[in-house]
Amino acid sequence: MGSLAELLGELKERSGLSYGVLAKRLHMSTSTLHRYCNGDAVPTEFAPVQRLARLCRATPEELVEVHRRWILADADRGRKPGRAAPGASTARTPGNHGARPTSSATPNPTPPPEHDPESGPPSEPGTPSGPGRVTAAAPPLSLSRRRRTLALAAAVAAVVGIGSAALVLHGGAGDGQRRDTGQAAVSSDASVLRSPGTGHEKGDGKDEAGQKKGAPSAPPTQEEAPSSGASRNSGTGTAPGGVRGGPDLVTTRTKPYVYEDPCAKDFLVNRAPGDMPQPPAADQDAPGWVGDLGAVSSRDQFVEVTVQGVGKQPVVLERMNVRVQSTGAPLAWNNYQMHTGCGGDVSTRSFAVDLDDQAPRAVPEHGQRDFPYKISENDPEVFYISANADAHDVRWYLELEWSSGERHGVTRVDDQSKPFRTSGRAGRPTYGWPPGATGWERQLQDG
Repeated sequence: MGSLAELLGELKERSGLSYGVLAKRLHMSTSTLHRYCNGDAVPTEFAPVQRLARLCRATPEELVEVHRRWILADADRGRKPGRAAPGASTARTPGNHGARPTSSATPNPTPPPEHDPESGPPSEPGTPSGPGRVTAAAPPLSLSRRRRTLALAAAVAAVVGIGSAALVLHGGAGDGQRRDTGQAAVSSDASVLRSPGTGHEKGDGKDEAGQKKGAPSAPPTQEEAPSSGASRNSGTGTAPGGVRGGPDLVTTRTKPYVYEDPCAKDFLVNRAPGDMPQPPAADQDAPGWVGDLGAVSSRDQFVEVTVQGVGKQPVVLERMNVRVQSTGAPLAWNNYQMHTGCGGDVSTRSFAVDLDDQAPRAVPEHGQRDFPYKISENDPEVFYISANADAHDVRWYLELEWSSGERHGVTRVDDQSKPFRTSGRAGRPTYGWPPGATGWERQLQDG
């Protein structure tokens, strides 16, 4: 498999556009774009890579391949060898021709040795001694000063002993707590950011935190705020007999507000047009805008889910299930349309979900192959889910059933530990912000 830079270079050459023209249209410097296409740098977000690919008229299959290669390149960036610990320095000792790293901190200070008065006065600290060296004799210490020195040494030794005992007693509980919570967080790309596993083991009716199925999942541990609105979940599996089979084997990255239609995307918001801010410029800005306003996807919601294995062992994704948490009447809010500029009408391979159905399920469409799929650390899969609700306000999420050898499990896919939410908009007042406009304008056709 080629690199991300190779594919970007091919798309750039095929487009016939120069670096200067592409950089101007992408609102970035020419040198930055040149580094992306040469492999000297990897963007921290997929958004600029996606815009470049679309500008070069990449096909839907090429867009998926670009996303796959960016995931791998972003993950490789986090595997660079670590640096020396802060505060470490290289010191040379007399008679030693090599260098040893020394630390400025001494966790276990050693008390000064007691001095025998009959063996002569002790050497001052830092005074070299040994064969061939002449050392000046220090004046003898008075009896009271020697007593103070011995008392101080004894006090230091007592404090160190008490501290070590307390550390041993406290360390047993601390290690257990770290073992309990250590498997919840998974370090990443960065690009990526990790949240605790929201999957659960098949057969025992509990998830990783010991909750029963259907109970609300705990909020994720925010090691970093996802700037692109993508949430990460990692699945949990067990070996036969309920014995934990090692680290999680499946991790997911979710983008809940992808703009499938390049012309417009709709949201329901419980605000008047005069109280509404300007719409987000692109789908990567939508999560923050939606969160600030409490907006809900209007009729259609297009979700992107990237699923990747953890480790070299292949994992089989057996099926994708749709779970409905609640259903109600459509929201009586205003409908706001995000105009982002029209492009070509390209149908994306995806799974369609009819949320108005009594038992919604993911149905392949536009050439999408049905399950099962095989993934690994170096071979992720990207799925698109096109959900639709005309007559209800629906809270829903997905579950991915997976297996690897004798291990199997279920991974929950949602919006940062919250269900996705999609509502019908029939007859609701619709407002738009067309290109070049300075405010929200009432559209001729509502709903």
